[in-house]
Amino acid sequence: MNIPRHAFREYDIRGVADVDLSDHLARALGRTFAFILRRDALPAPTAGTKLRVAVGRDGRLSSERLFAALTRGLRDGGVDVVSVGIGPTPLLYFAAHHLGTDGAMMITASHNPAPDNGFKMMRGKASFFGADIQTLADLLEQDIASKEFTGDERGSIEAIDLSAAYIESVKQSSRVDHTNVKFIVDGGNGSAGPLGVATLRALGFDPEALYCDIDGTFPNHHPDPTVQANLVALRERVLASGALLGIAWDGDGDRLGAVDDRGDMVFGDQLLILFARALLREHPGAMVIGEVKCSETLYADIAAHGGRPLVWKTGHSLIKTKMKQEKALLAGEMSGHMFFADRWPGFDDATYATVRLLEIVAHEGKGLRELLADVPKTFNTPELRVDCPDAIKFDVVRRVLAQYRPTHRVLDIDGVRVDFGDGAWGLCRASNTGPVLVLRFEARTEARRDEVRRDVEQAVADAVRRSLRGGADITPIPGMRS
Repeated sequence: MNIPRHAFREYDIRGVADVDLSDHLARALGRTFAFILRRDALPAPTAGTKLRVAVGRDGRLSSERLFAALTRGLRDGGVDVVSVGIGPTPLLYFAAHHLGTDGAMMITASHNPAPDNGFKMMRGKASFFGADIQTLADLLEQDIASKEFTGDERGSIEAIDLSAAYIESVKQSSRVDHTNVKFIVDGGNGSAGPLGVATLRALGFDPEALYCDIDGTFPNHHPDPTVQANLVALRERVLASGALLGIAWDGDGDRLGAVDDRGDMVFGDQLLILFARALLREHPGAMVIGEVKCSETLYADIAAHGGRPLVWKTGHSLIKTKMKQEKALLAGEMSGHMFFADRWPGFDDATYATVRLLEIVAHEGKGLRELLADVPKTFNTPELRVDCPDAIKFDVVRRVLAQYRPTHRVLDIDGVRVDFGDGAWGLCRASNTGPVLVLRFEARTEARRDEVRRDVEQAVADAVRRSLRGGADITPIPGMRS
């Protein structure tokens, strides 16, 4: 089979639905994933029993087609399918925990453009990523599972509506003092809107819903809450209504963004400060995990409040795995993935994170701007995404590392985070989800931030030229995956 290897990435499979993801590929994917689950099952299934795989899908126009092909392949592979319907990725995660399925697959391309789609996967309650995804691609190319199970061994399919169980689980884990908080929720026409709003209303909140109907064409704005341009409508509505805050969910509902009462964007690391402070009041000394793009103020604040900060690699699968290894109760990313292993199973869920944020706002009686007023002022950039071919992006980062390592302190667990010694730092890392370099900069003054940015951007530009001129040496630096 001709496999689009570029679509098999670090955390998921993702590509242009009508180009990269044919029905034939989706069916073969289901069959091969079933083969892997059966091959690796411990203990091995007894005669006459079948493994179960939960399958969900978002509202993209191609999701129904891919669902039909994927579930056919899973059933061909001898597993029973539990369809959890259309909804956010966290509902699929919830299904894996609530039902105890052997695997789970979500049909989604998250915040990618409407023509894209893809697959996120779980083995049991754990992420299926990295080398596992590449092994899956290898097995697809070998067509190893094409005739593995036929006839009477074919699996069944049943539909289960988990909405009520999910809402009840969120209610049981919440500790809301009161619900008279005025706020706006922008669902971006993604798959989280209906269930997310229903959950908030079941808790007694009365959110004003903006674009919370599912529309796979995303007619109002791109569903990525880390980009300020996508928060314009939310900001305008917060200012016009006098709301205390605004919350935005991404396309598949596993990330959130926020704006304060002035309509200013609140970054993911700032939200994590608030979550960490609340957590550490109940769990002194707990570990809190951030990632390489997060501000120094986050890690200083965690330590100042008696916690144990840990800087880790970017990526929801990588962070969830690290949380389990370290038994951390909380983690978060700049991108808005928030992970609670305190009162929640540890997966990233924008609706649940919204509830935890509203708990804090309601309890403190203050908005986000006031709650963060004591955090030292720094000048930083958002994530800056620079197009760079997949073939050279890791080589570019390796060259940047080689330039700075002799003269600066660098953190190289995921790209290159260069410490300039006066509270200023710059980051260059290769995205694991696209042909992109991700840059971010921070300093105590605007002028110093811009100076560091110019320095690092020049180093990146030089590295790109050398890679293109000399041919890419794509050996990844430590901690990076190609």
